[in-house]
Amino acid sequence: MTEIVPGLQGDIPSNSRKGIPYVDGKEKVVACAKHYVGDGGTTKGINANNTVTSKHELLSIHMPAYYNSIIKGVSTVMVSYSSWNGVKMHANRDLVTGFLKNTLRFRGFVISDMEGIDLMTSPSHANYTYSILAGVNAGIDMIMVPYNYTEFIDGLTMLVKNNFIPMTRIDDAVKRILRVKFTVGLFENPLADYSMAKYLGCQEHRELAREAVRKSLVLLKNGRLADEELIPLSRKASKILVAGTHADNIGNQCGGWTIQWQGQSGNITHGTTILAAIKNTVDPKTEVMFSENPDTGYIKSNNFSYAIVVVGEPPYAETDGDNLNLTIPDPGPSVITNVCGSVKCVVVLITGRPVVIQPYLAQIDALVAAWLPGTEGQGVADVLFGDYGFTGKLPRTWFKNVDQLPMNVGDLHYDPLFPFGYGLTTEPLKAN
Repeated sequence: MTEIVPGLQGDIPSNSRKGIPYVDGKEKVVACAKHYVGDGGTTKGINANNTVTSKHELLSIHMPAYYNSIIKGVSTVMVSYSSWNGVKMHANRDLVTGFLKNTLRFRGFVISDMEGIDLMTSPSHANYTYSILAGVNAGIDMIMVPYNYTEFIDGLTMLVKNNFIPMTRIDDAVKRILRVKFTVGLFENPLADYSMAKYLGCQEHRELAREAVRKSLVLLKNGRLADEELIPLSRKASKILVAGTHADNIGNQCGGWTIQWQGQSGNITHGTTILAAIKNTVDPKTEVMFSENPDTGYIKSNNFSYAIVVVGEPPYAETDGDNLNLTIPDPGPSVITNVCGSVKCVVVLITGRPVVIQPYLAQIDALVAAWLPGTEGQGVADVLFGDYGFTGKLPRTWFKNVDQLPMNVGDLHYDPLFPFGYGLTTEPLKAN
């Protein structure tokens, strides 16, 4: 995953010192490694919750990506809202200054999350003077203050003047911020290069995104029996049903942080829905019928060759995505049951994570984890119909039920629905 750092900033020179931020010219941007550290291990997976683990586990499981990012010249690191063994990361001097800056020798700057220092108290912002003091002295160099920035400036100034925050701490923060700004060339070129705007949404980038969709899809089931494979689907079928809440919805395909913070359902930006992709791919004589939530009578009366069900989670980001049940929202389960109980079906799941699917698995002929394919739904059809083969593997264990969580490879009672690294493969019907 840390390969995104040179992708954003450029390849670091071979003679560069470890920990020094590097950005290769105006066509590159500053990368940020986040959220430091352990926010992927919070209790019950709740956003900004407490990560209860030993130091050995923290360093061996959660820290390696930061170490690799620093080697690759990452410019900034953002601190997590979460806590480690009850200590807020925004106030954790041992890990921010002691380990990140001194042990790993990170020389870029550390930034807070949005209102991250406010959330060190409960309720939020209950003692802002303490929050400034604890956050800055922990080693945070830049504070993200989205609204009342003058309150922060006044509070920080007071704390420095009264020697609660030493000038050496301020000097360290300023030096780090200036180092990154000089590296980027902000003083020579303070404004964005608008000539680069022409590349936003360009066809070359969409083709790359479409390729990423093809390669990230994971085929979890293909036929109720080994000799009854459904995928690749026939593009010359007489009549196909496409069903589900996510079949004709760009916003649902994209998830959160799309156009706006939480994302939004609907065709909110330019792209290709999975329904449109299917219509683009099948034979011109094939009839494609779409129903978001069909009943069994409709399905049985139409004599479909097979059905493609596309369901999943609504768009979400951060706390709005917290879910202790991890079930597919209605009407997703009934769509699966109605359709797959009446006709051969492939279910395509649009989710940001594994969800509960075991109760429906016996009815499903083929199952695809499509994650969040974004705007390029054509990449899904490319693989369903055999222009390309399935090659993706699960990047995490798929559970049977949430009572098993957390569950990881190596656990004493590791009993997944689909294990880490699982994924069926298919051969393309024609060379590409």
